[in-house]
Amino acid sequence: MMSNARCWRRRLAALAIATSLLSGCATVRSEEGWLAACPPFVEYDREFQARAAEELARLPEGSVIAEMLADYAVMREQARSGPNCAS
Repeated sequence: MMSNARCWRRRLAALAIATSLLSGCATVRSEEGWLAACPPFVEYDREFQARAAEELARLPEGSVIAEMLADYAVMREQARSGPNCAS
């Protein structure tokens, strides 16, 4: 009688590969609680925001830093308005 160990090894390898590929599709962390899905937000007071706006205004036109900050603002808003995040 032939051993079916080779067959089981292939199935086990396929299962391990499928599991690792599917885990990359997860949209939330696996930790319990609704807060696990939301990144922490740093709150900036008005004085700090005003200072940042002044510094941003002094940057040259077409500044890469200004573009990065705009991208950051969009990501913050998307994360803040996520399904499990309090605004």
